[in-house]
Amino acid sequence: MKFDFNLPVNLLFGNGRTAEAGAVVSSWGKKALLVTGGNSARKSGLLDRVQEQLRLSGVESLVFDKVTPNPTTTIAYAGAKKAEENGCDVVVAVGGGSIIDCAKAVAFIVKNDGDIMDYIFGLRSGTQALPLIAIPTTCGTGSEGNGFAVLTNPSNGDKKSLRCNAIIPKTSIIDPECMMTMPKELLASVGYDALCHNMEGYISVIGQPITEMYAREGMRLIAEHLLPIYGGDNAPEHWEAITWASTLGGMVINCAGVGLPHGMEHPASGLKNISHGKGLAALTPVVLEESIPYAPKKYGIIARILGGEDEHTLVSALKNFQKKLGLDITLADLGFDESDVDWMTENCLKVSVGSIATHPMPADREKIREIYIKSLAGI
Repeated sequence: MKFDFNLPVNLLFGNGRTAEAGAVVSSWGKKALLVTGGNSARKSGLLDRVQEQLRLSGVESLVFDKVTPNPTTTIAYAGAKKAEENGCDVVVAVGGGSIIDCAKAVAFIVKNDGDIMDYIFGLRSGTQALPLIAIPTTCGTGSEGNGFAVLTNPSNGDKKSLRCNAIIPKTSIIDPECMMTMPKELLASVGYDALCHNMEGYISVIGQPITEMYAREGMRLIAEHLLPIYGGDNAPEHWEAITWASTLGGMVINCAGVGLPHGMEHPASGLKNISHGKGLAALTPVVLEESIPYAPKKYGIIARILGGEDEHTLVSALKNFQKKLGLDITLADLGFDESDVDWMTENCLKVSVGSIATHPMPADREKIREIYIKSLAGI
């Protein structure tokens, strides 16, 4: 057995740990750009609390609150410009996965010239970024535990990850209490994304013993604890479980990558700016139905985690889980029709080469197109 595992991220996990933000950030800089969205962190009071903690620790801060779901390169450049013009030496992300991804891009752009898409497509490489501290408020992307930053180029709809160890957060403060203000629909979407990270990383052809162990635990925690929260049970152990599962998923995909469901969803949300979790819910059952013969043993394990019996019951078990989360949806439900399929197919082959390669089922143009067509109606 031979494998490599390198993930230099410092995780501070537990209820109430956002109170440590000032001490953490002050060890990395004296002037922070707080990257967030327009409403959530302000409404909950978290942003104000973080700013006050920074002030008490001698850190000056200013806010960049322009981040939207599926963040664009344009937004990232605007954040980097604000950081540079104000002499910021540390970036703090306060929010969900889109916000953390955008903050990573901001930290990277400040230290690397040229078009960030050149780095995303591997035409250039960068090894530096401003130090980044992540304070996640959603339990889905796991961005606090990896070196990925997903961005969309608004000029052509390309949605793809910047992958670089320099943007792994120096410290991620993972406080389950920060998750508890999520609307029910958002909880379902991000929780499903976390499940997909763990599932896709688990069956990845470049997975290894550590990622498989993390992924099994992540799937188990989501299967046992997401539905109770969705149903209104806010017991702390449920929130701790799904928050940790999300971080595990982020760590898994940093090393094992994502597979075809993510590879095919990125063109969909790049084209129509849909919810990432909903896009995954529309595509994943069809992808799995096609893929089971290529990794039956692992898919059988996933099926049993989700309440099924073997690989042959995986899709029905997953669909049942989705239905309970209000995610029994199709691409047509999300506004797609057959006229979108050719563009998504070609874009998938352009932006998702890595995700196609790590998936156990070979997928050429014809197979990808076939899955998009089937996903319009669902199974």
